[in-house]
Amino acid sequence: MGHKVAAKNSAMSALVAGVMLASSLQALAAGSESDETAPPPKSKTMTKCTDGKVWDKDKKECVKPKESGFNDDQLFQAAREFAYAGQYDNAITVLKLAKDQNDPRILNYLGYSNRKAGRMELGMSYYRKALQHDANYILARSYMGQALLEQGDVQGARVQLVEIRDRGGENTWAYRSLLQSLKGHVVY
Repeated sequence: MGHKVAAKNSAMSALVAGVMLASSLQALAAGSESDETAPPPKSKTMTKCTDGKVWDKDKKECVKPKESGFNDDQLFQAAREFAYAGQYDNAITVLKLAKDQNDPRILNYLGYSNRKAGRMELGMSYYRKALQHDANYILARSYMGQALLEQGDVQGARVQLVEIRDRGGENTWAYRSLLQSLKGHVVY
């Protein structure tokens, strides 16, 4: 009888462990798709605002970024939205309003926006500055890798991919994006 109870407890423990593992994997998968390295969803800044204005959700209208009173996080989010909408100069204008010009996120998107606007060397200098402030900032590594590919430096891009992986970023959009670029796909 004792063997049956022990076997039943062991089976129950295995079942609980399996359910916990499955839940953890689901949470990890959901997190990897909604991680902060992924492109932002369409927003009102991207769809309703014009002339470099940003959506102010409190005022429920488009406002000039300089007059918005936004903090650095809000400015960063607006700049990301502009950058992904192809409005690189608007992104740069908003990023320049941030108080902390050494924030790796700000530096990275200054790099991205300048690179996409055709100012490759300036963009690369911002990526390097972002990584000087935070060597683990995998999105800067991904964008730098894509820039290196654009310059024909496949080996340099592979180095950045390995750095992303080794820094725990293998299950992120930043890693997948650079990997796809290395496979010959254009990913924005």
